Amino acid sequence: MSEQQIALITGASSGIGLAAAEALAASGRKVLLADINREAGEAAAERIGGDFFQADLSTRTGCKALTDAVLSKYGQCDILINNAGIQHVAPIEEFPEEKWDFIIGLMLTAPFLLTKYLWPGMKGRSWGRVININSVHGLRASEFKVAYVSAKHGLTGLTKTAALEGGAHGITVNSICPAYVRTPLVDGQIDAQAKTHHVPREEVISNIMLKKAAVKRLIEPSEVGDLVVYLCSDSAACITGTMLTIDCGWTAN
Repeated sequence: MSEQQIALITGASSGIGLAAAEALAASGRKVLLADINREAGEAAAERIGGDFFQADLSTRTGCKALTDAVLSKYGQCDILINNAGIQHVAPIEEFPEEKWDFIIGLMLTAPFLLTKYLWPGMKGRSWGRVININSVHGLRASEFKVAYVSAKHGLTGLTKTAALEGGAHGITVNSICPAYVRTPLVDGQIDAQAKTHHVPREEVISNIMLKKAAVKRLIEPSEVGDLVVYLCSDSAACITGTMLTIDCGWTAN
């Protein structure tokens, strides 16, 4: 393993992915930001001293091309943060089938493929960290989010299985399960939820997003980024196969 650890973060041009990249860069890792958005991704990478890879992770070829490019340039990847994702809100009978395929591909198949492709290197070096940015929707369900909830529940299973296989090889695999984080993705959900539930935008936050929370506020992306850094530390070497919640008490219900 090189002296400086190499960390690959998907969906890293904004939100939780960017916060994770910033936190890992500040902790001394070399960060590789992957995103479909080249302009935002390159700007973020330049600002934090990282490297940017444009990638369409909704396809198998896109996932393979990304890992091939990373390994060709750096020779290894020690930390994988599977974060890329989108949301679509609609009742089951109105949910577009092509949107289902896209969300499952991006949010479940891509994490599996990236883990699969980078796993042999981690195994060979007897050290690795895979962190899946999951959601409380990987533990609980909400209406009108059938593809998102299904993908996140699948990510929970992937996390547990990979953790069992990686333990003997120094690889830990964990999920971080936040409730609503102050990100562009969540901001975009507010209008969609308002339309679906036929309520004003401000009521979506107070009466839907924060209804089950004990702490009545949105989570900051940096709070998730800090947990990412901890899970990559030696202090977290025995934490694996877990779904760590940052949910303001949501799952305490």
